Amino acid sequence: MMDTRTDVMNCLVCVEPGKMALETRPMPVSAPEDWVLVDIAAIGICGTDYHIFEGKHPYLNYPRVIGHELSGYIAEGPEAGKLVVVNPYVSCGTCRACRRGKPNCCSNIEVLGVHRDGGMCSRLAVPRQNLYSADGLTAEQAAMVEFLAIGAHAVARSGISSDDLVLVTGAGPIGIGTALFARLAGAEVHLMDLSRARLDLASKLFGFNALHIAGDTVLEGELADGFDAVFDATGNARAIENGFPLLAHGGSAVLVSVVKDDITFNDAEFHKREARIIGSRNALKSDFDRVMDAMRSGKIPTDALASRKLGLSELPEEFPKLVEDREHLIKVLVSP
Repeated sequence: MMDTRTDVMNCLVCVEPGKMALETRPMPVSAPEDWVLVDIAAIGICGTDYHIFEGKHPYLNYPRVIGHELSGYIAEGPEAGKLVVVNPYVSCGTCRACRRGKPNCCSNIEVLGVHRDGGMCSRLAVPRQNLYSADGLTAEQAAMVEFLAIGAHAVARSGISSDDLVLVTGAGPIGIGTALFARLAGAEVHLMDLSRARLDLASKLFGFNALHIAGDTVLEGELADGFDAVFDATGNARAIENGFPLLAHGGSAVLVSVVKDDITFNDAEFHKREARIIGSRNALKSDFDRVMDAMRSGKIPTDALASRKLGLSELPEEFPKLVEDREHLIKVLVSP
């Protein structure tokens, strides 16, 4: 049962793989210096959350309050009531990556909902520098900015242009976000997935019609020379490996998803192509800004992204069902 006392709040905790529970915890009433209390408005459920539930995340210890796709209202001070997007990547600010403007891959990074407790709750303390104004967006749109920023960052890292032929493998939310921003960059975008249902959803909701079932022959006809960039958003090591032969000469493999396994490829084939492997992790403020600008201008169909809306109290029962039904879902949004 949901606790309604104002001095406590309910948090969704992944106690261990396969077990979600609501736990009552004290409501935060103060924040450390340079941190801000945020009243959570909406939360997106991510593939990362599904992997946590399944015990497949490489960086997580249990139990953990999940939730890192967050929007909320500043709870105190002169900006109280202001809607913000939460950047969930808490960086140290002092390591070499941070000093070089790459806090997304900070050596000591702590991601909310992964390395430290996240936002599946009513209130959370967040570093001030991790809050971005969401003026012009709804709370639900703001909660979808972070997952889209992952794809926007990957596309920015790839350097693709309007002359490029692009393949995105994995048509889940991160893959869809990547495909949307690759299309905005002007590239011709193809999608590949094992699931016909996912591909059909991508076609119906977002107009992607160059679709391929994983394992089918792809490199023939106009595609015989391969793709200028292959973005992997599958979270599957074999799928990543199967993407290398699909690269055109001079192409780039962009690893958006993360896996626990070792990845191997044929060096002679890789060198023959003068290929590149690009790791893409998290996102930068510029990526968040790019996503919000695209939302405000109507270039991102946010209504099509939101598949279901649930209350926090429903999740202990509903979460296993969401895991099973995820190939039919883009983004599930949660109200605390």
